[in-house]
Amino acid sequence: MKKRGDKPITGSGALPSRFKQAAAETPEQVRIRRAVPADLKVITQIYNEAILTTTATFDTEPYTVAERLPWFQAHSGRHPILVAELQRRVVGWASLTKWSERPAYSDTAETSFYVKSETRGRGIGRLLKVAIIEEARRLGYHTLIAQVAAGSLESLHLNESLGFRHVGTLKEVGRKFGKLLDVHILQKMLV
Repeated sequence: MKKRGDKPITGSGALPSRFKQAAAETPEQVRIRRAVPADLKVITQIYNEAILTTTATFDTEPYTVAERLPWFQAHSGRHPILVAELQRRVVGWASLTKWSERPAYSDTAETSFYVKSETRGRGIGRLLKVAIIEEARRLGYHTLIAQVAAGSLESLHLNESLGFRHVGTLKEVGRKFGKLLDVHILQKMLV
């Protein structure tokens, strides 16, 4: 029997009505589904692009696929990775990650999403974020966290437009591209 989380989301027709606005911003047919091991190569490529060109991650050196395998394997069950496909090519991904290894934090997850540079600005990031929030609800999470580097205005706006609220700022906690950067902590309560 197919689980609800395995059902692909294709365009606006397959989305619940409250998510149709997100899909309306993406004219192409985008399919959101759970990641499989064969996706790891392109997931790594997308992440490496973000490492080298953005402050969306504070990693500073690209990874090999082999180096990302343990990360991928840790994302199963309650910590899924979703991918966005456009014309049968993976163009983005989103994940739920443990907020902390301590058991008392088990109802909290951190959200992340990345989109290939050539497909940014088409609403794919929004579709991924909406889908990962829905997965978190289905999986019984109480709250979600997003960390956004200062200057990442698109990510900040997207998170806020989907109900994440600013709860704090960590001052100058990361250095990337020769600059000390603040990180905004955003939180979304699911229940």
